[in-house]
Amino acid sequence: MAQTINNQLSTMWYGFAESIPSLSIALILLMVTGIIASFAVKIADRLIGKTELRPSLRNLIETLVKLGVWLLGWFIAAIVVFPDLTFGSLIAGLGIGAVAIGFAFQDIFENFLAGVLIMLREKMRIGDIIECEGITGKVDHITLRETHIRSASGELTVVPNSILFKNPVEILTDVEQRCHTVVVGVAYDSDLDKASEVIRKAVESAEGVDAAKGIDVFAHEFNSSSIDFLVRWWAGSTPRAGHESRDRIVRGIKRGLDEAGIEIPFPYITHTFKDKVPLGNVD
Repeated sequence: MAQTINNQLSTMWYGFAESIPSLSIALILLMVTGIIASFAVKIADRLIGKTELRPSLRNLIETLVKLGVWLLGWFIAAIVVFPDLTFGSLIAGLGIGAVAIGFAFQDIFENFLAGVLIMLREKMRIGDIIECEGITGKVDHITLRETHIRSASGELTVVPNSILFKNPVEILTDVEQRCHTVVVGVAYDSDLDKASEVIRKAVESAEGVDAAKGIDVFAHEFNSSSIDFLVRWWAGSTPRAGHESRDRIVRGIKRGLDEAGIEIPFPYITHTFKDKVPLGNVD
C-alpha cells in the first residue's frame, strides 16, 4: 500500500517537474498578454478619441478589446501547457462549462448582457438625470455589470443593469427643456379673465421661461375655496432648473395678483343648518 502511494507521488512529482518549462512559458505569455492588452486599450482609446462616440460606448469598446486580447492569450498559454489541446476541443469544453456556469451565475450574466445593450443604445448617457423604480439621480458611471446613480443629496446608488434594462426609465434630461406646472387658486368673486391675464404676464416675465414654446393658463377646477388655474410653461429640464423656475413663477404670480387686487383665498368653511339654531336670550 505504501509502495503504491509512493509510486503515485513520484509519478506526480516527475510529471510536475516535466511541466515546469511549459508552465513557465505559459506564465510569461500571460504577462506579455497583460502588456499587450494595456497597449491595445491605449491604441483603441486614441482611435476612439478622434470620433464622437458616447463615453459609455467607448468603455464598452475598450473592455471588449481587453477581453479579446486576454482570451487569445489564455488560449495560447493553454496550448503550451496542453499540446494536445485544439481549438475545437477548447470550444466544446467552453460550451459545456458555459452551460454550467450560466446556471450558477445567471444574474451576473444577465447584468453583463444588459450592460452591453445599455451601452449600445443611444438613450441614457452619462450625466443624464433619470428615474427608475423609485431611484432618481444623475448617471455617474456605467459598467458592464452596474450603473452608478448619484442622487441630488449626494448619495450614490449602485443599480444592477438588468433593473435599468427591464424596467421603464424616465430620462429627465433627454432634451434641454421640459414642461413644468403649478396650480394657482383665486377667489370665487374674482374676474377670471383678468386673473388669467395677470398670471400669463407674470409667467412671461419670469427669467428662463421659453415663451416661444407656449404658456398655458387653464381654468382647471372648482375647489372648496377657490377656482384653480393650471399653469404650464417650458424651462430647463434638470431638477434644479425646475425648482428655480417654479420659485420665480410662484413669486411673480403672487406679486402680480396682489398688485391687481385679486385674492388668493385661505380655505373657507361654510356651515349650513336646516333648522333654526337657538341663540339664547339676549339681555
